[in-house]
Amino acid sequence: MRDFYFTYMLQGKKILLGISGSIAAYKSAILVRLLIKAGAEVKVVMSPAAEHFIAPLTLSTLSKNDVLTALSENDSWANHVMLGRWADVMLIAPLSCNTLAKMAHGLCDNLLMAVYLSATSPVIAAPAMDEDMWKHPATRSNITRIEQFGNLVIPVEKGELASGLNGEGRMAEPEHIVTYLEHYFSKISDLAGKKVLVTAGPTFEAIDPVRFIGNHSTGKMGIAIARECVARGAYVTLVCGPSGETLPAGVNAVRVTSAAEMYDACIKVFPDVDIAVMSAAVADYTITNPATQKIKKDHSSLVLELEKTRDILKALGEQKKSSQVLVGFALETNNEKENALKKLSSKKADMIVLNSLNDPGAGFGYDSNKIVIFDRKGQEYSFESKSKTAVATDIINSIIKFSHA
Repeated sequence: MRDFYFTYMLQGKKILLGISGSIAAYKSAILVRLLIKAGAEVKVVMSPAAEHFIAPLTLSTLSKNDVLTALSENDSWANHVMLGRWADVMLIAPLSCNTLAKMAHGLCDNLLMAVYLSATSPVIAAPAMDEDMWKHPATRSNITRIEQFGNLVIPVEKGELASGLNGEGRMAEPEHIVTYLEHYFSKISDLAGKKVLVTAGPTFEAIDPVRFIGNHSTGKMGIAIARECVARGAYVTLVCGPSGETLPAGVNAVRVTSAAEMYDACIKVFPDVDIAVMSAAVADYTITNPATQKIKKDHSSLVLELEKTRDILKALGEQKKSSQVLVGFALETNNEKENALKKLSSKKADMIVLNSLNDPGAGFGYDSNKIVIFDRKGQEYSFESKSKTAVATDIINSIIKFSHA
């Protein structure tokens, strides 16, 4: 049974439903009916392959709108740009393996893909395919890729598949998709008006004009957190060290290189924010006297003198107001819980997100992560390994829960 609180969340919402070529397309008729019943306005766009599984006439009757299947028809042009701007959300259900691959790589060979690539609204996808296809490395990579673009993916379900096998890959049931949308619209404003500071990536400490000391951080986790905060209505300042990742739209991006630059940027912004999430991998030490010219390879050894960098998390903890929430990260290799709790206390943070390099698929460079969150109220929250996009959702949900406790 759906939570009564969410039953009116779709009232007046504009849903653009994209249907791709999958046997699960037959469920689209039920999905359209449920969306209309919930008060949404629905327009449907189909890929050519989808027409083999469900008739456009069925969907146009249920949605009370013409169903579009081609870029042009009877000398009339389907304005995919305006369609992409019309919706509050674009929902692709079912998302076939083929359309997923096109989304991941920006291919545009039909109206559905033209609308997707033109969409200015959030995009939510409900995959549907056989289990072996769902678990194939190429599919997993494509799912991660579209999530990195900012798209949301509704988890597949287990059950009987078109192949006759039983396993993962079923499209979420229409009722579950509607519930997902209701929860989505309920949370996109839960950080509205809030100011959030997020740090991401490594810092590089110069040895000379050519060389530096750094680490393997890519910034993926912090960038995913910033993206999640923007999606929930927050004004986000993202202080990012050297990273090749694309920064999310809608953030106030501050690019830095060294720990000192990141410190200065955070100290400047922190007094005015409601939430600060320090996910960057900041260098603990920097070169005392960096060379002004490239160091030549004239000696058999080189001794570098290092000095501690200023501790950003500790500095923010010392000036934190009671109305602010300060979150730190702890990447550990041993005594993980003990070290994380020690950091939580010594830095005067509200929450610590623990990563362990002993967990497969967690840490620098991976698209997935596995975390445990500790807060100063003594609560501990453990999560399974999942994409960093999903981990970002867990972190922000935990921050909101902590704030309201």
